[in-house]
Amino acid sequence: MSILNIQIYGSKKSFDAKKAERYFKERKITYQYIDIHEFGMSKSVFESAKRCFPVEDMIDRKAKAYQTLFMDYIDESKREVALFENPSLFLTPIVRNGKDFTLGYCPDVWKNWT
Repeated sequence: MSILNIQIYGSKKSFDAKKAERYFKERKITYQYIDIHEFGMSKSVFESAKRCFPVEDMIDRKAKAYQTLFMDYIDESKREVALFENPSLFLTPIVRNGKDFTLGYCPDVWKNWT
């Protein structure tokens, strides 16, 4: 079994983030939970995540902040900065295992990590 370094970036209101936590708990896999709305994401982790999926996929279009910040009208080049500076825009969970990332509830991918 390989060594796992699981980090779950989630929010308290995200059902999928809670399901992700449950997935790892039930399998007795240790993980670190980071409330992304409270603590955000480091620049280096954000850059790594961008290599796995596009910035547009990381944006939660149902978030209140999406309307508040007029994200539909923000220039595409500035949307990435807006996302990084406003963690409440992130779609959760973002689950990290080293350089691998998943967006959303992805037990099929996580199974391959173990």
